[in-house]
Amino acid sequence: MENFGYFFMGWLDPSLLVWTAIGTFAGIYIGAIPGLSVTMAASILISFTFTWDVNDALALIAGVYMGGVYGGSRTAILLNIPGAPSAVATALDGYPLAQRGEAGPAIGLSTVMSVIGGFVGIIALAVAAPVISKFALMFAPRDYLLIAIIGILLVGSLAASSLAKGIFAASLGIVIGLVGMDPMTAQARFTFGEFSLMGGISYVAAMIGFFGVAEVLYQLRTFDLPAIKQKVGSVIPKWSLIRKYLPLSLQSSAIGVTIGALPGTGGDIASLLAYDQAKRTVKNPSRPFGEGAYEGLVAPESANNAAVGGAYVPMLTLGIPGDAVTAIIIGALYIHGLKPGPLLMVETPHLFWFIVGNLVLANIFLLIFGLSGIKLFSKIVELPKGIILPLIVVLSVVGTFAVQNSVTDVYWMLAFGILGYFLKVYGFPVAPVILGIILGPLMDVSYRRAMISARDDVMIFAGEFFTSPLSLILTLSLIAIIVGQTPLWARLRGRKAAEAPS
Repeated sequence: MENFGYFFMGWLDPSLLVWTAIGTFAGIYIGAIPGLSVTMAASILISFTFTWDVNDALALIAGVYMGGVYGGSRTAILLNIPGAPSAVATALDGYPLAQRGEAGPAIGLSTVMSVIGGFVGIIALAVAAPVISKFALMFAPRDYLLIAIIGILLVGSLAASSLAKGIFAASLGIVIGLVGMDPMTAQARFTFGEFSLMGGISYVAAMIGFFGVAEVLYQLRTFDLPAIKQKVGSVIPKWSLIRKYLPLSLQSSAIGVTIGALPGTGGDIASLLAYDQAKRTVKNPSRPFGEGAYEGLVAPESANNAAVGGAYVPMLTLGIPGDAVTAIIIGALYIHGLKPGPLLMVETPHLFWFIVGNLVLANIFLLIFGLSGIKLFSKIVELPKGIILPLIVVLSVVGTFAVQNSVTDVYWMLAFGILGYFLKVYGFPVAPVILGIILGPLMDVSYRRAMISARDDVMIFAGEFFTSPLSLILTLSLIAIIVGQTPLWARLRGRKAAEAPS
């Protein structure tokens, strides 16, 4: 603990304070632009920091990371276009809130809950980093397979009207996610001889198309309806509201930390799992989930920001990136002559506390910048549709093109927008499609690695799900989720509710 004094280094040095503030502010508004992800922002900014002092570079990156994860929620709430995959679940209830004229309170509450989640993740990083890293190392490929399957089963929560339609949408997403070169054999699959498909289909293009362009086409059906005036009084949520949702926020943050600490996962899976958990456990939501429930906003926003602290855990203690952003940060640390991993805590223990202190500082700036400008920002949805709908299309095209400078991605985005429109018209949810695109490749690789570890023996493969305590817990959880989504179980629950005394 003699190095704990470095915790306040970023607070006391004016230049570090400024870089953290700039990074957080830039992260919020870069993350709010569809297609301009926090990963892209971090990679671009790191290229400018190669000649900087390492502390300045880490301060800027910490701010961008923390702000960027939160920033995606703003366009998710206002325009139904998640600025990042981690904001997909936020759009499910955030956008209905904006349609009700409650964009201001929704953004204010999401900001506070994101900050709470961020602090939980940072505390976990500071207090339990070695323990969490050892726990993350226990996960075998079969465990990642089980997590991916559990994630796919979230269609029961994301498909409000029909489980069958949700399963179809998720399956469509899995097929889209598997297009490209096989990661194990480098063989082309689902490319039909097209060279442009060898690299796969950008999930950002799919996300913007299914949410952004599809929403524009769907809004044309009600083009003449006037814009809804937003209720933007005090943007700071009442203490009673924060206290009411604090238990759910802490529960969701724990999910975020755990999933964030698993290498290769991140806030997108954490937010979806937290949303599903909230939908299963909250008995009396403020409104039905999917129709503007504040609980559907609190859970994913707490989880995705808590996943930031979780993602730092394997990066700093094991040298393994928790997500795409921490993979970039590892590269930056190596460039500056540092060695992320077990030796980091031995050779440069002061750096650990400096990073923790900067994340706390970035989280404070997130609260300040997140609660400012909401009134102006929420005016976006009050613009006439003749202005806002073309603006959304332009943002969608620019955001999609900016990811890889690819016109092909723009074509895919427009195609997915048209497909998403017809899905919405016929009652198919689009969120499970994105879920399938994200989790499909993880399921594919994890299954094949698990089979390789079992020497391609099906009996050994099946037996390992019950011999490992961690795999057994995940398997039982998977069975419980499947049983819980069966029509028979739903009828039994309905019968018990009907027989309960009023």
